[in-house]
Amino acid sequence: MSTPATHERLYVRLDEDPLHGPEAAMPAGALRAFPVSAALRAHVAHILCYREALPEGRELLERVLPDGAVRLVFNLGDAPSAGAGEGQPVEAIGASAAPALVRLRGRVEGLSVTLRPGAAAALLGMPAGEIAGTAVHLDQLWRGEGAMLRERMAEAPDDAARVALLDTALRQRLGASDFAAHPAAVRAAQLIAASGGRLSLREVAAGVGVGERRLQQLFQQQVGLSPRAWSRLARLHACLRALRRPAAAGWAELALDGGFYDQAHLANEFRALCGLTPTEFVGRTAISHSSKTAA
Repeated sequence: MSTPATHERLYVRLDEDPLHGPEAAMPAGALRAFPVSAALRAHVAHILCYREALPEGRELLERVLPDGAVRLVFNLGDAPSAGAGEGQPVEAIGASAAPALVRLRGRVEGLSVTLRPGAAAALLGMPAGEIAGTAVHLDQLWRGEGAMLRERMAEAPDDAARVALLDTALRQRLGASDFAAHPAAVRAAQLIAASGGRLSLREVAAGVGVGERRLQQLFQQQVGLSPRAWSRLARLHACLRALRRPAAAGWAELALDGGFYDQAHLANEFRALCGLTPTEFVGRTAISHSSKTAA
C-alpha cells in the first residue's frame, strides 16, 4: 500500500473571527458558522459545521493553534485524528496550550462546539481540568447519549437541522446539570484575555476577589488550564492580532508591545505554542509580511 501524499496547512481562529483567521488557507465553503441560541450563549462561544473532501491518496495535516477552549466534536464522515490514535466519532477535546496536528483523510464532515470558560462542568458533568490536554469519547461522559445524538444528526436533512438537534440536547443537559460556572474563574479568564495576558496573578486575583491559590484551583477546574497558561495564550493571540495590521511593527517592537521580555522570549513562545518559529509562521500564512524576520 502506498503512503498518502501529506500536506500541511494552518488553522487559526481568534475570538472575533467568524470562521477562521486570515492566516488559514481553508477552501471556500469548508466551514459554516451558526448562531448560538440565547439559551446557550453563556456556555457556548461558537458552533461550526465543516465539510471537506480530500482526494484519494492525499492526507492533510492541519496545524491548529491553541485557544485554550474545551470543544465537543461530532464527526459524521471520516473522523480526523491527532497523534498516533484513531479519530473518534464523538469526542470532548480538553483545553490545551499546545498546537495540535490533526490528520485529515477522505470525507471530513461534522460539527464543532466551542465552550466558554466555566461551561465544561455543566455540559460534561466533570471539571474541565480532568480532560485537559486530551480527547475522550463523549459517551464516557454522556453515557451513550453522544453516539445517539450523532446518529440523529447523520439522519438530519441539513446542517441547520443538525444544529437544532444539538441545541436541544445541550439545553436539556444544562437543565439537568448540578454544576454551574464559578463567576470568579469566568471573570478571571475575561480579565486575562482583555489585558492580552499582561496582568499578574496577584492583579487578577484581586480583581475577582479571591486569593491567588484559590484562583489557581478554580481556574484549573473551570477552564482546564492554569492562569499562567491562559495568559501565555492571551499574549500570543494579541501578537497575532498585531501581525494582522497592514503596517505591523518589527518583531522587537511587537515583543515589547505584547508584554514579552524581549524578542527571544517571543520567539520561544511561538515555538512552544505554535510549533513554529515566528518566521516559519509568517511564511505559512496567507498574509504577506515580507519585512518580518525573526529567529
